[in-house]
Amino acid sequence: MILAQLPRFHLSILARPSFSLSSSHFNFLNPKPPVTVARTLFSFASKSNLATVEPIPLPVSDSSDLDDAPVEISLDKLFIPPETDVSGDDPASLTARILKGSNIVLSKYARDAQVVQADYVKSSVKTEDCPADGLPEFALVGRSNVGKSSLLNSLVRRKRLALTSKKPGKTQCINHFRINDKWYLVDLPGYGYASAPHELKQDWNKFTKDYFLNRSTLVSVFLLVDASIPVKQIDLDYASWLGQNQVPMTMIFTKCDKRKKKKNGGKRPEENIKEFQDLIQGFFETTPPWIMTSSVTNQGRDEILLHMAQLRNYWLKH
Repeated sequence: MILAQLPRFHLSILARPSFSLSSSHFNFLNPKPPVTVARTLFSFASKSNLATVEPIPLPVSDSSDLDDAPVEISLDKLFIPPETDVSGDDPASLTARILKGSNIVLSKYARDAQVVQADYVKSSVKTEDCPADGLPEFALVGRSNVGKSSLLNSLVRRKRLALTSKKPGKTQCINHFRINDKWYLVDLPGYGYASAPHELKQDWNKFTKDYFLNRSTLVSVFLLVDASIPVKQIDLDYASWLGQNQVPMTMIFTKCDKRKKKKNGGKRPEENIKEFQDLIQGFFETTPPWIMTSSVTNQGRDEILLHMAQLRNYWLKH
């Protein structure tokens, strides 16, 4: 449900690791070298208006796994929705408008976010076979075993609306779930499942790509990335392909409850998230919106629904 008070943002800003960006192994996503992408419907505020603003100090989590380091984020790293003015906000006021565990500023369109009804509608293998009622929709996509079905179930508070499986690659169609009889959540096939037959992977890639490029009611793609493990090349390729093709995208970092101990060589989710953001920045004019989540603790559930609500309501108006 909608939060009674807007939560405060927290994020550890970490040093940027090095990582090579290549894409030779993923045929569906065959990104070109970094390009400047034109702003799409849901764009960021102009950089020219933000350059003189000082970074905003933000509170950190109380978790013992986090370092007690000061946290800052500059305005040009925020997602500021259309028709949202932050120029008159002082740092404290602006911080209160940022969704917890994200870089997203709430706008006047963030309303009617509650999920009161969720129903499976149909599965399709072609874009033209998808529902034709014109309702806005949000597509969930990610690497196999990233927790996509678990997140969908968490969003609608239903344990088995989208069936989960310990075997990756089970979602093989474009699956539509109607929410409140007003909009859709769409579960897309996971990518990168090595054991799937080559022909099947090619079919998934073909109709998923066609869906992204030709589905007129698609408001935004929600790209799920596992934050509990180091950056995967296939996720970078997917994000860069979406950016180059100007497909509106929100990054959903999953499994943020899983924390690796530094003494064992593991990285915290915040470190993996920062590394991923650094590596894809060349494919976007400004930082895409992102949210930290966990289907175990329901972290990020309300934040995703509020973000979807403001994108959806703006889309419906315009």
